[in-house]
Amino acid sequence: MEYVIVTEKLECLFEKNGYHKVPSNLPEFTFYYRREYQGVVVIHVIDYRTGVSVSEDQFTHLKQKILEFMHERGEQEVHLLSLVLTSDAQRARQFSASDSFCWMIDTKSNRLVIHENQADDFYGWKGILEEFLLSSAKGGDTAYEQSGTTPYASRRADRRHWDKARIKGLPWVTLCLVVSNVIVFLICTFTGRMLYNKGALGVMMVIEDGSFYRVLTSMFLHTDSGHLFSNMIILYYVGEIVEKRIGHLPYTVLYFLSGIAGSIVSMGYELLSGDYISSVGASGAVFGVEGALLFLVILQRGRMESVTIGRMVFVIAFSLYCGFTSTDVNNAAHIGGVLMGFALAACFCMLRPYFRTGKDEGINEN
Repeated sequence: MEYVIVTEKLECLFEKNGYHKVPSNLPEFTFYYRREYQGVVVIHVIDYRTGVSVSEDQFTHLKQKILEFMHERGEQEVHLLSLVLTSDAQRARQFSASDSFCWMIDTKSNRLVIHENQADDFYGWKGILEEFLLSSAKGGDTAYEQSGTTPYASRRADRRHWDKARIKGLPWVTLCLVVSNVIVFLICTFTGRMLYNKGALGVMMVIEDGSFYRVLTSMFLHTDSGHLFSNMIILYYVGEIVEKRIGHLPYTVLYFLSGIAGSIVSMGYELLSGDYISSVGASGAVFGVEGALLFLVILQRGRMESVTIGRMVFVIAFSLYCGFTSTDVNNAAHIGGVLMGFALAACFCMLRPYFRTGKDEGINEN
């Protein structure tokens, strides 16, 4: 027997759980949202039973439009789940199975379908939907419709998932990098020149001693508190956005490869100019993060949260200008870092089309 999921009942379920419907001219595409203390939760419903045909590109485009809609209304943290209503699960799977935050409701068997590569819960909605479907299969109304409230167990599951998502959504890599740089600076403050002598970057030091490790260690050394503060404040605010967009591991790779690229360009400039100096600082890596954010903003068609292409170009250009008009600044490392960061962000985007607007925790991307 085929159990038909009545769209109105599903809409009622969302309303009972505090979600607001966004009006749409396309009845087969609707979405609902609820604001939470960490952002806004969006559930995007696609009624695949109407005969609508959706390709993977169209599906991605639909989600992007929803993200843009919410961002234009000032919502910076958006967590998105797509929910496909279908009587042909195999056909719908062609565009939905590859997305971590896209579940299906098979109306033929009246069950919730979540593939192995997909999120096993979304703010308690797995339990809510399963109970809703079970009640529908028995021909009755859901407990939510009867009482007008979300069951205590579901509310607890919802809160637990929120807490896990909040912890998981923190920019852990950025925080660890900032803390590490501060700790190293404090150690240097009490130990004198020892770490600078062992870890500073200089092409002759690398060539004569074979101390290639300096391309990394120099990234954690800073000349004074002002140097440290300027790098860390930019790293925290810019790095937080980039890390949430592309994920922890890609962000870590991008940060260190940008820093290494900056060090290599710096050493190349030393050899060409004959001006042999020693340098320290995380600026090459930080500029790489800025370059990555510039690419991500371009990818988002010129606007992402409160960041625009114009603002990012101004920030990078102004930072480079300050470097060129100041003394004892390693501008070569800055240029190498920003170019590498931009290029790596482009590579990550090609390898992973749905950036973490992403697992943006939904849009999560976050």
